Amino acid sequence: MPSSTPPTWHHGALPLDAERTRFALWAPDARYVSVELENGQSLPMLPQPEGWFVIQARCPAGSRYRFNIDDQLQVADPASRAQHGGVHGTSLVLDQQAYRWQHPHWCGRPWHEAVIYELHVGVMGGYGAVAQALPALVELGVTAIELMPLAEFPGTRNWGYDGVLPYAPQASYGTPDELKALIDTAHSLGLAVILDVVYNHFGPDGNYLQRYAHGFFRDDRHTPWGAAIDFRRRPVRDFFIDNALMWLLDYRFDGLRLDAVHAIDDPDFLQELAHRIREATPTGRHIWLTLENERNQASLLRQGFDGQWNDDAHNALHVLLTGEQEAYYADFAQQPTEQLARCLSQGFAFQGHTDRHGQARGEPSADLPPTAFVLFLQNHDQIGNRAFGERLNQLAPPQALHAATVLLLLSPMIPLLFMGDEAAAREPFLFFTSHQGELAEAVRQGRRSEFAAFSAFADAEQRQRIPDPNALETFQASCPRPCPQDAASTRALYRELLQLRHRELVWRLPGTRPLGTDVLAEGALSARWRLGDGCLLRIDINLSAHPVQVPQAPSVQPWFQYPPQPSGHWSQGSLPAFSVQVRLDLQSPSTTANGEHP
Repeated sequence: MPSSTPPTWHHGALPLDAERTRFALWAPDARYVSVELENGQSLPMLPQPEGWFVIQARCPAGSRYRFNIDDQLQVADPASRAQHGGVHGTSLVLDQQAYRWQHPHWCGRPWHEAVIYELHVGVMGGYGAVAQALPALVELGVTAIELMPLAEFPGTRNWGYDGVLPYAPQASYGTPDELKALIDTAHSLGLAVILDVVYNHFGPDGNYLQRYAHGFFRDDRHTPWGAAIDFRRRPVRDFFIDNALMWLLDYRFDGLRLDAVHAIDDPDFLQELAHRIREATPTGRHIWLTLENERNQASLLRQGFDGQWNDDAHNALHVLLTGEQEAYYADFAQQPTEQLARCLSQGFAFQGHTDRHGQARGEPSADLPPTAFVLFLQNHDQIGNRAFGERLNQLAPPQALHAATVLLLLSPMIPLLFMGDEAAAREPFLFFTSHQGELAEAVRQGRRSEFAAFSAFADAEQRQRIPDPNALETFQASCPRPCPQDAASTRALYRELLQLRHRELVWRLPGTRPLGTDVLAEGALSARWRLGDGCLLRIDINLSAHPVQVPQAPSVQPWFQYPPQPSGHWSQGSLPAFSVQVRLDLQSPSTTANGEHP
């Protein structure tokens, strides 16, 4: 592990007062570095130990600058706080303290209250347009929004995972102050705001680190995006840790979701990141740290992280709802009901189990609380990584999808919605970029080759039908449209379920533990949890097209059931096709002080 000694320098441009700024660049492969200012000044930077170049200069906030490397290359600051003219343009000195917060005393919300709504700022029209949409989300029952990555990327259209300047909010969405105003508005409405951050790679266009700081990367380990980032080096670690602290302290985000940490081949970095964040957070402030992690490293959820996106549960549900079994769904083709049952009772389906490639994946997770797992029916990946971006309401029987929605919103796991779920949105969410030239062609062909293993796209001519990620119309097709009139019933279902969750379930979640899940038949199961106050929660769900018998009929009446039926209409001990019953036994004895049921 690298030394824990505090860093000598913070990356980038740091205003010292109204007129002076300190510039710092880690460039161990450079012989000479200067700051080039917009007024034509060229300021040679002073070399420091361990590859740093530093200078203090008369340069107020708002000034534009670039770094000159060896009189051969002019680049944006890799830690630029704002850009003018995109990733190939000039960086801006930004005074983070200039914004006047309207709700400076907001401390966030406890993690167990989270109902997360993932959205893409670009397709919604920018920071200001997102702010205008927030009251409707609050009325629905959402308690947090999660923004897909904002790091400055090439062009104006991108999912955000091609970002090359992690400290600079994407300028085509609005200014840094407009982003802060969006967060301020959310806090005024009681909404937490999470940011998706990418610490596993840099995008391909506009990244010049290999030229002057090759030490950012490892030659001996690779990811799907190229050489792995070398977190063994202190300046590299601090580059990303300081970035996380910037979003949480300067922008007052309430949490971070770390993208694809399985591509960060150094769990020690993740542990340090969580520790440094918790250490820097004022007492009483709630900060949520969540992961995307194909390795199912349950150990990280015991070391500073609140939760992980539960892809296992999603994949099992998707197979049950759609019957699809290709690609990563192949791991869930044989026993999706049993795997979903394991997720509901133990967290992960894969806890060291062998996948389709013959590899053991995952760690035991049964000791973790249900709130350590983020449950979803779809997200940006699960829609956008389809060739035509179809949503689940176009792939599954409506009643089955509604039954699964009840499980999503009334289980003790943390629910995540993707924008449009609540309105049965019909527009796709496609993969889009705005690359140019050879890179655009490589992305276009790469996108189409991804689907060569699917039977529907085995023929090259069929793959040509897949939308071009760089085409403007691909982005436009993904922009939200007015809700269709027939979506009112779906929105009403979401609202009703979330009202129930907040009224009866959320406050009981701390201390919840699973009591087991029984498989009733293919596509049907019965799951039980002991809530924190001792009450018993039971969900019986049937996602199959056939009625199913429930061997042990419960004594209490359903708290909620779908499809809605007059009292007593359902036969006792039977689950109709595509149905769900939820029971909350308020008469169950309370747990004892040591958590055991008397």
